[in-house]
Amino acid sequence: MLNEFEVLAAGASGGGFLGIPMLYWIILGGSMLLSWVVGNKLKSRFREHSQAPLAFSGRQVAEKMLADAGIRDVRVISTPGQLTDHYNPSDKTVNLSEAVYNMRNVAAAAVAAHECGHAVQHAKAYAWLKFRSAMVPVTSIASKMMNVIFMISIVGMMAFKMPGLLWLFVGCLAITTLFAFVTLPVEFDASKRALAWMEGSGIAASMDQGRARNALFWAAMTYVVGALSSLAMLAYYLFQMFGGSDD
Repeated sequence: MLNEFEVLAAGASGGGFLGIPMLYWIILGGSMLLSWVVGNKLKSRFREHSQAPLAFSGRQVAEKMLADAGIRDVRVISTPGQLTDHYNPSDKTVNLSEAVYNMRNVAAAAVAAHECGHAVQHAKAYAWLKFRSAMVPVTSIASKMMNVIFMISIVGMMAFKMPGLLWLFVGCLAITTLFAFVTLPVEFDASKRALAWMEGSGIAASMDQGRARNALFWAAMTYVVGALSSLAMLAYYLFQMFGGSDD
């Protein structure tokens, strides 16, 4: 089954495979390939750095970083699953996946410190984090509306005959793309704060700090790829809507 991007792309212009323009396939294929490469590199680096032992667990690293920052009202808790690590500003909790929470290695320490970096941003009213948090409700609505338009497109393919719906879809895509780019400085700054603290606290040796920097770099690259892919798709739809063609 075609996803919402493929369905709407088919209506935007004729030609290409399955009636979908070749330019779309190039953007989609390139984005998927880049995501796959970066994702595999990230997994490889985290597996490698998980073999580097550390005296502290992820939980202990998080609690120490928060204490050193003078933050007393944030709890460090364990959350089920993998790659579920996040900071929740609404209830002030640093949520670490079970592996990160319990394990004593460089990768776990880097992830824990990064999430605490978001807690420090919150405590210091970091502007980009405030902007991102303010965008969450409207971005959530935009994502849901894109799904609704997708369903309308499936039932009778009516989106192709209703330019207003296509414009609405592109508007929602623009919002989610902006959100992806606003996320970038938030993530990079959190990593910067985490690495600065790890260096200053002496919690890890200089070699381990290099490993932590490498792990967080590849984690950040996943956000970069996502943002660029979203921007490329937005540019494609705007190009098609204003009369472009790749024939």
